[in-house]
Amino acid sequence: MSLTGKLEADVEMKCSAEKFHEVFCSRPHHISNVTPDNIQGVELHEGEWGAVGSVICWSYVHDGEAKIAKEIVEAIDAENNSITFRVIEGDLMKEYKSFLIKMDVTPKGEGSVAHWTLEYEKLNEDVAHPETLMELGAQVSKEIDSHLTSTQA
Repeated sequence: MSLTGKLEADVEMKCSAEKFHEVFCSRPHHISNVTPDNIQGVELHEGEWGAVGSVICWSYVHDGEAKIAKEIVEAIDAENNSITFRVIEGDLMKEYKSFLIKMDVTPKGEGSVAHWTLEYEKLNEDVAHPETLMELGAQVSKEIDSHLTSTQA
């Protein structure tokens, strides 16, 4: 049985791909204001918001527990509304040897689709695949979309 895995999910949204990407890329510290039940805070530890190589620490709730993930921004593609984070410290590293989170947002009709990809290597076969973490990403996406579309009026 392989310890490596990849999960993918799409979240359809009403907001533009550019606006959604801009929140995750340049203003992730505002996400806790939009979805406080899921994200308690986002702090910049090194670098600048929206810059490759920056280190960001997320405080979030997953499966009913407060958790932390320290991530490095590995790639940003503003033209294609894509951002990639590599988890380097925190709760996920207790179960995974490596964990990569990639989000691509593409225009669709008058809205957009956020395509989430989680690539990971589990420390052992007893570790579950991160389906509930993917659900958290989808829920956060929907709440950001709702916030962005309600503030456009």
